Amino acid sequence: MDGTLLVTIIIAAGIPSAITGFGFWMIEHKISQRDEQLRKEAERREKEQAERDRQRKEYELSQLNMTVATMALAEATAAAVQRIPDAHCNGDMHKALDYANKIKNEQRDFLRKQAIQSLDL
Repeated sequence: MDGTLLVTIIIAAGIPSAITGFGFWMIEHKISQRDEQLRKEAERREKEQAERDRQRKEYELSQLNMTVATMALAEATAAAVQRIPDAHCNGDMHKALDYANKIKNEQRDFLRKQAIQSLDL
């Protein structure tokens, strides 16, 4: 009977251990699933943010191009009006052109500084 008693004791001790081990495995499995979901969600948010940043940069470049085009049109219009003999341009036209050139040069200088700073590694 000693062998049977020994088997009974081993089984009696093994069942709670197996149940506890299974319980811990289930908890670990749920935690790893949740971690995977959180990781995927973070990756998705990161991709969305990268796309928004790309679109924002594209929009800013478009705005810059629009500003340059508007400035070119304004300068061409002012130059054309100045050539009209009957236009009688007052000093406001010259002041506006001087101011536009000043701003255009400041913008160019700013963009150059930004380009140089972006190259600094």
